[in-house]
Amino acid sequence: MRPDTSPTARALLALDLLQSNPGITAERLADKLGVSDRAARRYVGILREAGIPIDSLRGPFGGYRIGRGLRLPPLTFSATEALGLVMAVLDGHHPASDPTDPVGSALGKLVRALPEPVAAQAEAVRRVTAPAPDRGAARPDPDTTAALVQACAERRTVRLECTSGSGSHWQAEVDPWAVVVRHGRWYLLCWSHGVDARRTYRIDRIRSVAALAGTFTPPAGLDPVATLEEHLAIGWEYEVEVLIDAPVEAVAPCLPRALGRLESLADGTSRLVGSTGHPDWYVEQLAALRPPYRIVRSPAVRDAARELGHRFLAAARAADD
Repeated sequence: MRPDTSPTARALLALDLLQSNPGITAERLADKLGVSDRAARRYVGILREAGIPIDSLRGPFGGYRIGRGLRLPPLTFSATEALGLVMAVLDGHHPASDPTDPVGSALGKLVRALPEPVAAQAEAVRRVTAPAPDRGAARPDPDTTAALVQACAERRTVRLECTSGSGSHWQAEVDPWAVVVRHGRWYLLCWSHGVDARRTYRIDRIRSVAALAGTFTPPAGLDPVATLEEHLAIGWEYEVEVLIDAPVEAVAPCLPRALGRLESLADGTSRLVGSTGHPDWYVEQLAALRPPYRIVRSPAVRDAARELGHRFLAAARAADD
């Protein structure tokens, strides 16, 4: 398809240049548009006739600038800019897809005003992502995120080029189930063909995404946030098992899902199964439990619990003194 070179299209491109380059001269504007100086001035005239205030200043520091007026000039966004805006809203703890929320409502209006190809990608991010946000952000590349969101929406298998925190590289063919934002980090929840198992990857460590021919069907009733948090509790250095003298429905509201999987036992009690690389942090989370519980494993977690108990007792004795 040939690019649109109509006067209106050229005028809109000129507007974008004026917005992003305050003080641009007619000569520079003409150069960027690939037209004569006279034609560039004509496009500025078209914008003025449309009611857009454009000031013209003379002198060595002169040029065209968007002036102040009663009407805002049209906004133009690239796909990366639009996706970056949506990602920033998600990072900012706003419900981006809730039309009753002021930010979600405003974002919806913005998406509806975007050109269709750009709006489709931005809307896919709003629809497919499942935010569970916090403040420690590690924002990934918007183009990479857009490719993964599109693959999630189309249910298309992809090949990933990934880098670990230590700098090693590998490839993986995966079925991308969902993009999840958790505590400021963006994750891809997926099924890995190479290991035939569920996996999560930090999107800021994905270097490239290539769509493949295969398609997939995600698990029925998938809860992306819950599934991610359960998965993040698997595979750490210290295996943990905790028996809790209360039913699951009483325990679940007290514990982060990242601690592991809660199971209901036949006698009406619960079992928590997970793993951790930080026993001290783990037992601090367990301390929020009101019902009695016993740490069955691991020794490192039991030792951390003893140390925390000693600290609590020491603090109580100091208060008595």
